Amino acid sequence: MSKRRVVISGMGAITPIGNTVDEFWSGLISGKNGVAPITKFDTTHFNTKFAAEVKNFNPELYLTAKDVRRIDPFTVFAISTAQQAIDDSAIDLKNVDLERFGVVYGSGIGGIKSLESQSFDYFNAKTPQVLSPFFVTMMIADIAAGQISIRFGLKGPNYSTTSACATSSHSIADAFMLIQRGNADLMLCGGSEACITELAIGGFNAMRALSTWNDRYLEASRPFDKDRNGFVMGEGSATLLLEEYDHAVARGAKIYAEIAGIGLTADAHHITAPDPEGYGAVRSMRECLRDSGLPETDVNYINAHGTSTVLNDITETKAIKTALGNHAYNITVTSVKSMTGHLLGAAGAIEAVATILSVKNDLIPPTINLDEPDPLCDLFYSPKKATESKVNVAISNTFGFGGHNASLLFKKL
Repeated sequence: MSKRRVVISGMGAITPIGNTVDEFWSGLISGKNGVAPITKFDTTHFNTKFAAEVKNFNPELYLTAKDVRRIDPFTVFAISTAQQAIDDSAIDLKNVDLERFGVVYGSGIGGIKSLESQSFDYFNAKTPQVLSPFFVTMMIADIAAGQISIRFGLKGPNYSTTSACATSSHSIADAFMLIQRGNADLMLCGGSEACITELAIGGFNAMRALSTWNDRYLEASRPFDKDRNGFVMGEGSATLLLEEYDHAVARGAKIYAEIAGIGLTADAHHITAPDPEGYGAVRSMRECLRDSGLPETDVNYINAHGTSTVLNDITETKAIKTALGNHAYNITVTSVKSMTGHLLGAAGAIEAVATILSVKNDLIPPTINLDEPDPLCDLFYSPKKATESKVNVAISNTFGFGGHNASLLFKKL
């Protein structure tokens, strides 16, 4: 049975460097830095005092003040970018089969702000009567998918994914497969994270994963640089509208690119550290290429997971060279986390948006803060400046704690 083709016909983004897709893209190609001192809580006793927060976002552009009070910030971000994607697609919901329009949406840690604040209220009062009747539905990670479905009346497949930092790439992959196999014609997919909270920052500090360059926070997110010392937390959301190709053409949709292949693998190695040889990532990229039917020599750009951690950047570079062979030295590899920080479960979705726009515009965002590459990171990472280059085929990588690997391949039509 021939596979149905799947395209991207709408996108939305709320990020530390812009609250729409256009603002996000403009920030990326100009090398905008989204890192700043944390404003959401008192960081006096925290080892890390900075993050990449979303700035100047008004949720009441998308939701009522009452709704905002009753849902967690991660769901606010998700609904808002879903609305952006619907608007961007110019789809008329009255003229499509809503039973064939679904949602797959993920979050790495869900409503952690609600969990944190409600736990504080409970343990102070020592009585459950202080808990909000909305507590459970604010906290659970699947609720973003449910809320999006309810808002737009989407009655197709509806569920969430959770696979740490690979979460939203898995949601995009699942949505792709559902359309490809004929279970749906349209899918909203992506991820959201509102993780700049005391528990989240404190927890990642405890495992020594975050950079602590408090006196040099603008330089702290530095993927592939020899002085990298941990990632920078980010927050935000991105939503993609995937659509079956003929369905999109029939309604005259704007098409950004085609998603042509996915690769999903596991390291089966360690709860946090990547496989030292990057074999899981190698297989993820190779499977992505196999699924697309394209040779590795067609790849022009890889949007790397590129976390700015010592282990990831070396193993990912090694994996790219193993997967692509000598062709790895002919392509550009960049990490947008140098600008946005690491959005955990939302990272794959915002980086998919960046990759798709690179394919559309033949322009590759830079890796900022790359002053002196690690000797073991010897590919071309477009340091500090965007690279103008033909991008017909691009891969976006995301890898998560637990050994989850996902690679998505996008191509020009």
